[in-house]
Amino acid sequence: MKVGGGVVSVGTRATDLPTLLLGRGRASLRCSSSSSSPDHISFIKDVAAAQPPQHLSQLLRMLKTKGESIISPGAKQGLIPLSIPLAKNCSGAVTALLRWPTAPSGMEMPVVVVSKHGVWLLAKTVDQFIHRLLVEEDAKSSLETKDELFYAAADAGEKLYRKGDFAESKISNLDVYLLRKVGLFPDVLESKVMRHFEEGDQVSALVTGEFYTKKEHFPGFARPFVFNAEVLLKVGRNVEAKDAARGALKSPWWTLGCKYKEVADIAHWEDEQIEYIKERVTEEGRQEDLKKGKAPAQIALDEAAFLLDLASVEGTWDDCLDRIADCYKEAGFHDVARFVLYRD
Repeated sequence: MKVGGGVVSVGTRATDLPTLLLGRGRASLRCSSSSSSPDHISFIKDVAAAQPPQHLSQLLRMLKTKGESIISPGAKQGLIPLSIPLAKNCSGAVTALLRWPTAPSGMEMPVVVVSKHGVWLLAKTVDQFIHRLLVEEDAKSSLETKDELFYAAADAGEKLYRKGDFAESKISNLDVYLLRKVGLFPDVLESKVMRHFEEGDQVSALVTGEFYTKKEHFPGFARPFVFNAEVLLKVGRNVEAKDAARGALKSPWWTLGCKYKEVADIAHWEDEQIEYIKERVTEEGRQEDLKKGKAPAQIALDEAAFLLDLASVEGTWDDCLDRIADCYKEAGFHDVARFVLYRD
């Protein structure tokens, strides 16, 4: 496996990620957009039972300006049921919000791109994603002086970024600017590691890979641990790579940023972990947890998480919706159960 299996290019920008992740080749940045935007804000309030991000409307306008088609938030067929679709690009990749059943701190509603096997984190918040898109647009303005994206961002853009700040900063490297001034992004950190390798600086590559995995940076996401395992494997530290991969598989499998098998191979696991999870969601497994003193509500939440993990292996999300929703109901998460089942 190559290091950075999810995203490989040092020059990758957030706007290019969906095309790369789905492996559809190079796509045009511009395609036809829908003429009207579904009411995502009402959907998040009434169906997802969550607080809509303050600048979601501005982000939707920006995505449309970039040539993506705004899609219904209920168009979730074939997608992980915790996603709230926002827009689809020319290659078919869907940008969405993630509605965690129990959100990690700082990850209340991150922006993700959805693939068959799960999600890739684009930004921890809508504001952070808007900020990044504006910086990237400003960075190329010397060649293409266009203000459409800034107009689309409107007051959110004025609040988050002043046009020209990138040039005035005298920071020549866009990735460095993003990390210093905007925030941490998985693809930018992975590019940074790859650049260290290209420069022959193995120590800095390993340090950055380890930094990527700090739990406060991307809580709830397995991708940093997967990438760190790949880095360790690249430098011949196979035992540590195996341990890192096994650590990654303790997080939701749909946050690996790649197929389960790629990580299981590094972890030296065949199908035993999948079989173990399948046993946990049987009646016998539930009874065993009860005997251990685990609360019924926690058992139900665990089962929902296990079912999502299993569905991510083959991308069979729609096959287990009813049981996942039942689990959330049993745990007292009735709003989440309704949201999971909702389809246009």
